[in-house]
Amino acid sequence: MKKLLILGAGMAGTIMANKFSRVLDDRRWHITLVDKDDTHYYQPGFLFIPFGIYTQEDVIKPKNKFFPKDVEVRYSEIQKIYPEKNEVKLENGDILDYDYLIIATGTEIRPDEIEGMTGPLWQKSIFDFYTLEGSTGLAEFLKKWEGGRLVVNIAEMPIKCPVAPLEFVFLADDYFKKRGMRDKVDITLATPLPDAFTKPVAAHKLGDYLEKRNIHLETEFAIGRVDNEEKKIVSWDEREIPFDLLVAIPTNMGTRAIERSGMGNEFNYVPTDPQTLRAKEWENIFVIGDATDLTSSKAGSVAHFEGDILFENFMAVVEGREPEAHFDGHANCFIESGDGKGLLIDFNYDTEPLPGKFPIPGIGPFTLLEETAINHWGKMMFKWIYWNALIKGKELPVQTNMSMKGKKVPEEAEFVGAK
Repeated sequence: MKKLLILGAGMAGTIMANKFSRVLDDRRWHITLVDKDDTHYYQPGFLFIPFGIYTQEDVIKPKNKFFPKDVEVRYSEIQKIYPEKNEVKLENGDILDYDYLIIATGTEIRPDEIEGMTGPLWQKSIFDFYTLEGSTGLAEFLKKWEGGRLVVNIAEMPIKCPVAPLEFVFLADDYFKKRGMRDKVDITLATPLPDAFTKPVAAHKLGDYLEKRNIHLETEFAIGRVDNEEKKIVSWDEREIPFDLLVAIPTNMGTRAIERSGMGNEFNYVPTDPQTLRAKEWENIFVIGDATDLTSSKAGSVAHFEGDILFENFMAVVEGREPEAHFDGHANCFIESGDGKGLLIDFNYDTEPLPGKFPIPGIGPFTLLEETAINHWGKMMFKWIYWNALIKGKELPVQTNMSMKGKKVPEEAEFVGAK
């Protein structure tokens, strides 16, 4: 009997368990899924908790609700992977062997990587919104906050859901307006990037939205430390930004199990073929989602699209064929902009976000790189799609690799692959 071992039961790992459970004969295959806890978090919802749009109950469900019945589930921390032995050691000492391994261990924030971040002000006037603890703590803080200097800081790239910090400042602007205290809050977004976003056309558009909302943009700010006594963040070149409330997006890193296993880069991400999703060093290991070192976004849509490609390539390999399906880095992300509106971007490795209609060319109903109410509702409807279809591995009416149909290339921009 062949053994497929999936490490990580977040979105990506759960999708793959469901997909393979449907096609692998349980008389010939045994699928095992390993994760450290039994609660599934709808992580895109963490963004909404600080502003009272979602509650904790909206973003958590039992993981076993989404697992196929014929998949063995082991709840444990992963101690170490031994790829040369085709073995994984769990924290309790158990050894799991495999014929094929899928690494879907994700990424996590590491505030300990920044000097002073976890000092006396941590979870008091310094919060994150990438964890349930951080977002719920921030929600309680904002209920009583009377205003001051709000600084949102991205420590370094890559981060999970790169548009989320922008969404946070847009929602904060809307939140304080509705509370009648926007004039009491100074909002600054401090980023290590040279602009508001990684892609030029989108960065120009998003930068305009920041300016219109009187949100200050501090670019090329590489945080070196947090001064808890004077309440300021200091960059490596000694630039200083004072704060009354710091919303931090600390360094993102892959799981420590990857580090212990010697399988990752300096951020504990596994070197992965950007097209086939095979681990570069091991032919019987595939990697998906935030655990990869790919230059694509670390976003839920990417894991979804990767899942389709990984599925095809895995089946090819186990049938003795070469993996021919190629992932193009496709990502699409709704961007909440406040006041019941949102934007949508769609891009891949070679082509940046462009204006147009999505998913039906010329029709939509979503408009790319424009602020519309329907884009907002697309974002809000995604939670239902996530719980009821996406993590169950069901087919969705969105093309896996990006299409240029319905997109418009601005004359002043140059794009590789935009044809």
